[in-house]
Amino acid sequence: MNGFPSRSQVERIKKRYPAGTRIELISMDDPYAPIEPGMQGTVELVDDAGGLQMKWDNGRTLGIVPGEDSFKVISKPQEESQEQEQKQSMRGMSM
Repeated sequence: MNGFPSRSQVERIKKRYPAGTRIELISMDDPYAPIEPGMQGTVELVDDAGGLQMKWDNGRTLGIVPGEDSFKVISKPQEESQEQEQKQSMRGMSM
């Protein structure tokens, strides 16, 4: 992103990547402290500049910027809770 995104752009980013969204990093443009490609993490929040504040599975907390860093969404919070509900209902079934 060049400059700061508008308030409406930030709101769209927040809706697209809600807290709890799981992400896998493809590449990061940070020569000083990059996160390794393939690392997975969880979105903690989207800041007012549209950056995703991350908690990476290796314990680091470096944020990523949509449009500058490359990543893919693995799952969203709603998807995870639906998967857990399905697993629990399958355990309760007897044949």
